[in-house]
Amino acid sequence: MMHRFSCLFVLLAMLGLAGCEPEQQSVDAGFAGLGEQAEGFTQVSPDRRFEFPADHGAHPDYRIEWWYVTANLTDEDGREWGAQWTLFRQALQPQTPLEAEAGWNSAQVWLGHSAVTHADGHKYADRLARGGVGQAGVRVEPFEAWIDDWSLSQAGEAQGQDSFSALSVKAAGEDFSYQLNLTADRPVVPQGEQGYSRKSEGDQASYYYSQPFFSVEGAIGWEGQRHIVTGQAWLDREWSSQPLAANQQGWDWFSLHLDGGEKLMLFRLRSTDDSHYYSGTWIQPDGETQPLAPGAIELEPLDETTVAGREVPTRWRLRIPTKDFDVTTEPLNERAWMGTTIPYWEGPIRFGGSHTGVGYLEMTGY
Repeated sequence: MMHRFSCLFVLLAMLGLAGCEPEQQSVDAGFAGLGEQAEGFTQVSPDRRFEFPADHGAHPDYRIEWWYVTANLTDEDGREWGAQWTLFRQALQPQTPLEAEAGWNSAQVWLGHSAVTHADGHKYADRLARGGVGQAGVRVEPFEAWIDDWSLSQAGEAQGQDSFSALSVKAAGEDFSYQLNLTADRPVVPQGEQGYSRKSEGDQASYYYSQPFFSVEGAIGWEGQRHIVTGQAWLDREWSSQPLAANQQGWDWFSLHLDGGEKLMLFRLRSTDDSHYYSGTWIQPDGETQPLAPGAIELEPLDETTVAGREVPTRWRLRIPTKDFDVTTEPLNERAWMGTTIPYWEGPIRFGGSHTGVGYLEMTGY
């Protein structure tokens, strides 16, 4: 979810590109400065409606944005895997779409993350690029998002305006790689209030939609061995100019594939005064969505793992009483730590209880 913006913002600050040093980030600016005001950028409002395929592309007049895929996979021997691919865009200053394409004068910066996880291993890589010069970017028709030789691209003919109905995703790092084909027979679904996703009781929000219905076929490379895999994938699209409140210090985000065919997105934004903000969407097998009120969601950390010198809650109890939903999650690999410039935990999970299935968990700010 939102770690992608925070990672990029602080990385840029460390590189001297964001106009401030990390130590200048005050504790009342929200996690990674994302609670700061964003004067000059277009602001998120609840009255906007998605337009496809245009909204699959970049929105450079907003400060921050990402294209994000997670996949729960199984190989020919029944071994479970997870794969992650993310492209982030950050605007260093307000620009029009035309200005964003203006070569080295572009104020757009791009960051890529990829990872592969199994029960006994976890590998990751990242890429950084300046916008406007072709090293990274997003094209709407035919759809392609790329950074260097990593890409998420349209595969075959789009179904009407839905260029996300068939995609190919590929990336590689040290001793790992993947190339996966994703197909969906249902349209993308809005998160929150018809795509307006609140992040606090104030004005903080994003535009957010998902494609949680991908079926996957492809291959993973791991330390010189090739593994044929199949499974399920989840794609998120989100953009904003100020997605956090000043006192929000991190988040816990879940995307779940239920064995009954339903999908579920849940997140908790943690605040310094314990007034955490909760949100979620229950997605029926046919794609119909039901937003979940903050008071309808209970997320309880159960066990912690010491990883990279930090205590991280890797086992959780999730409850939605109105849905008779009460499950306990377990990580495929409790040490799925993304040791990038701004580190975080992200990896595949499985769950059992009132419902069973698989999914992904992302945690930042620990």
